[in-house]
Amino acid sequence: MLIKEKNQIILDKIIELLELPESAYNKATKRYEDLGDWFDRDESLLKDNNPHIFPQGSFMLGTAIRPLAENEEYDLDLVCKLRDGITKDSHTQESLKKLIGQELEFYRKARGIKEELISKHRCWCLEYQDELCFHIDIVPCIPEDEKKRSLILESMRKSGTEEFVASFASQTTVSITDDRHEGYKHICSDWNISNPEGYAKWFEHRMNLNQMSILLEKAQVDELPLFKRKTPLQRCIQLLKRHRDQMFGKNESKPISIIITTLAAKAYNGEKDVESALRNILSQMGELVNPSAPRVPNPVDPDEDFADKWAMPKYRHLNLEQNFYNWIQQAQSDIHHITSTTDIAFITEQAQQKFSLKINDVLLAKRIGVNLATVSVVTPKVHSISEPAKPWQKD
Repeated sequence: MLIKEKNQIILDKIIELLELPESAYNKATKRYEDLGDWFDRDESLLKDNNPHIFPQGSFMLGTAIRPLAENEEYDLDLVCKLRDGITKDSHTQESLKKLIGQELEFYRKARGIKEELISKHRCWCLEYQDELCFHIDIVPCIPEDEKKRSLILESMRKSGTEEFVASFASQTTVSITDDRHEGYKHICSDWNISNPEGYAKWFEHRMNLNQMSILLEKAQVDELPLFKRKTPLQRCIQLLKRHRDQMFGKNESKPISIIITTLAAKAYNGEKDVESALRNILSQMGELVNPSAPRVPNPVDPDEDFADKWAMPKYRHLNLEQNFYNWIQQAQSDIHHITSTTDIAFITEQAQQKFSLKINDVLLAKRIGVNLATVSVVTPKVHSISEPAKPWQKD
């Protein structure tokens, strides 16, 4: 067996174990479609506002992974965009959030959800407690005004974004609620903005796929995209996120997913297999960080910096920037070691230690053509980065 083929089998097996069970996707789909139907029913307070419910984040991009612990909740981030009848001149952020919160409370009671509706800074949270515990955040928003969309379009053009991506993405910019905003309770024009649909369009372009559901213009809800059809880019991001989770645990000093996803997508060069894509991504990610702010620009709002916390005094103790580079170096080392041997015991040990995954050694040996009883191998020496500081510790 060729080395490249062997390495691909190992990486594929790790990623296979990271995938969410199909039952989780099916349940998520049913739940957010049910929520969309509720918001659009005849008795809804929002029926005249043309509500649009759609996922954002890893579910939308097809990069969701299993939680480290089997008893942890699955996170599903949704957006509730009211496309008609509400503007920044007619409503405050507070009134928009309360309006959507009223319908969510009616929905919670109608569906027998026992946990109280939770108000977070930017969203409402629903907690489902059943055989698959789902934690669903719903972000209220309205379309951004034309002036702001035009400014973002020009900013994306100046940053070198392809015209068709910039044109689409700028038009999906939305204004969101945030109770920390100084104008939250007052009529004002400078709401915080977001653009999950535009980001997904940009991500789609980086994947070179044309089938993503974000382009659909149907009335109410879109399908959860690409959870059965994965590209090397998506699989690499899944693997990198899990390595990050295992390395840092719940420590706040870990690299955030949006930075990993954005830099990986920028580094991806259309490689056809996970091994080639992963090596290229890990070698390029650090070099794609800008030397000055914005360090990691939001591709669909280039003035926003996903790495803005790196320079904030209040987060200095977390050593965020150095931990990001330490993590890249550790990931490079760990991926190299797990793919540089046919020692099945070592591979399964590393899968457990670095990714918290249990690989069946007999099946893996069979897949890569190794006889467990007779194999003689040289096991690579593993090292962990400890200087200038362990990434999972605070200075």
